[in-house]
Parts: sequence; structure tokens; C-alpha cells
Amino acid sequence: MIDGRKVVVVMPAYNAAKTLEATYREIPLDLVDEVVLVDDASHDDTVEVARKLGIQHIIIHEANKGYGGNQKSCYQKALELGGDIVIMVHPDYQYTPLLIPAMTHLIASGLYEVVFASRILGKGALKGGMPMYKYVANRLLTFIQNMIMHQKLSEYHTGYRAFSAKVLKSISLEYNSDDFVFDNQMIAQIFEAGYQIGEITCPTKYFADGSSINFRRSVKYGLGVMQTSFRYRLHRMGLQKDPLFTASPRK
Repeated sequence: MIDGRKVVVVMPAYNAAKTLEATYREIPLDLVDEVVLVDDASHDDTVEVARKLGIQHIIIHEANKGYGGNQKSCYQKALELGGDIVIMVHPDYQYTPLLIPAMTHLIASGLYEVVFASRILGKGALKGGMPMYKYVANRLLTFIQNMIMHQKLSEYHTGYRAFSAKVLKSISLEYNSDDFVFDNQMIAQIFEAGYQIGEITCPTKYFADGSSINFRRSVKYGLGVMQTSFRYRLHRMGLQKDPLFTASPRK
């Protein structure tokens, strides 16, 4: 715990058997109260590795629900466990769990209700091996999103995020996509709910066993990101009442 607040780490997993142990070993278990792993119908030994590591809470999707569907299960379980601060860490070891204390302190201190670890602040992305085309696409999409949404994030596309339970309970995650665009829909909901997002710089690693999406799905993701940004803007301008932002969270 931190300042009497329960800390829960959630790990959305898919074929993460080769990298899960390295990721888990860096989680500061003296601070983190519970670890939740949701396996999205992996084809490898992710679940077996998780069990050997002694991860307390393992949820298995018998059929693949997608990246967004996986996160929905993660956050639902974290709230059921009474988590006050919830941190999503990908088990592909692209992001180091050693940043968890810094991220939780920013929330526990009351400075922010949401904190992202950004690969773009500093030189972590390219230094860590992010392919140049991904870096350029990230920067371009982020620039356009900031313009449309009137925000100033350094990166919309990081998968390393921390939330207070208050935030997770106040937005309608169940109405979001089950695919990769879930992340950006969640960001739009957070801004619409009036929360600010704090950012810290994050080193990153790119290697063969790390997760990735192919070019076709990357294009689909980019188009979904743009659609989400425009939906947010139209809603904010009062031109379109969007259920993504108006629906009440399900209890």
C-alpha cells in the first residue's frame, strides 16, 4: 500500500510466456498489494509461467476477446479486489515495472488521478529500438490528436498507465472497443470527465519477443484513433451527443 491506498497491477497478456518472468521480477511487491494477469487465449505457456511465478489472480479467456476486451477484464477484477490505484503493465517487458513507485506516488499525492509513462519524453523510444516508422507515426498521430482534442500529451499510444479507482469508476469502459483503439477511447473519456493526465519519461525496449501489431492492423488502429479524436471534438462542440461520453458506467 501507499498512504493507506491499495495498489493493484494488472497485466493484459497474450503469448507472453517468454517475457512474463522478466517483467514480473521487476514489480516492486513491497508496494504492490495484488497482481492480476488476464490471459487472452494465448497459444503458448503464459498461464503456466504465471502460475509458477505465484501470480495471485489469473483470469483465462477461453476465446480471444482482443486487447480492449482484455483490459476490461483487468480493470473489473482490480476494482473487485478493492484497488485504489491500478497500474497497467504489459507483460512483454517493453516497459519496466521499476517506474511503478513513481507513478503511484503521483496519484497517492493527489497531484494527478491518471499518470502515463511516455516513451516520447526524453529519448527513450529511439534509444530503446523503436522502429523509425513507428516513431514517426506516433509523433504524427499525437500531434494531430492534440490539435483536434485541444490537449498537450507527449504520447497517446503508451501502454503503461496508472489510474485512481475514482477514474475507472467514472468512465464507461464497457462501451469502448475490444480492439486496440480502446486505449484512445479511454483517453478521450478521461478528458471528457475533466481529469488531467500526468506524464513521466519511460525507457523502453524493442526486441523479437516483444508484442507488436502488423501493418494492416496498425493502419486500422490509426484510422480508429482519428475517428475517436473527431468524435470527442464533435461532442465537446455540442454537435453530436456521443454515447461514448454520455453513457453512465455500469455497476
